[in-house]
Amino acid sequence: MKVKFAPSLMCMDLMNVQNQIGILDQYADYYHIDIMDGHFVKNLSLSLDFVKRLKLITNIPLDCHLMASNPEMYVDQLIEIGADFISLHAETISGQAFRLIERIKQADIKFGVVLNPETDLHAISSYLHLVDILTIMSVDPGFAGQKFIVESIDKVRLASSLKADKQYSYEIAVDGGCNKKTYKILRQAGAECFIVGSSGLFGLHENLNLAYELMLREYEQETACI
Repeated sequence: MKVKFAPSLMCMDLMNVQNQIGILDQYADYYHIDIMDGHFVKNLSLSLDFVKRLKLITNIPLDCHLMASNPEMYVDQLIEIGADFISLHAETISGQAFRLIERIKQADIKFGVVLNPETDLHAISSYLHLVDILTIMSVDPGFAGQKFIVESIDKVRLASSLKADKQYSYEIAVDGGCNKKTYKILRQAGAECFIVGSSGLFGLHENLNLAYELMLREYEQETACI
């Protein structure tokens, strides 16, 4: 399976969005959009209005990663805006997971679930078969540039094993610290989509075309022997 890359747009130059999207559209498989409420995580990032405006200038699928204590308040708006994926934190949907999944899928939108570093994969075993994209956090959510949490590798490995054993169809994405230091071990563990931010993409070169080429080169160099 060809690995995918999803630029994390909270790390882009937000003063130069249209130009940067024009460049990224040539390469990206998805766009990863962090939407934070300042409560579930102590930060604010991209907004619903950003998603709405982005839909006007790109056809790349948008994976909206909702970091909010009350995700049910945002799901209908994301459906209306036209999100391609709505990814909800497992820690926030206990007691309403099946209702939210049904609402998302009835709108013909793909359902994603996100696991914090300390959240066990078995916490979502009852609805894992309904997941389209499984995002495993390898840093604590909310802030860019954190140290990679090595314990997340075992979770990726288990997710890959379960997918094969149960014939599940979810895609395994990793969010946090995806760069030349971690590509090989994550790919070996079963990662299928790398969400790339400051260290993996945007910080590699001020010229975004060159940065993307460097990222792909680093990935190919690190994983050539797999």
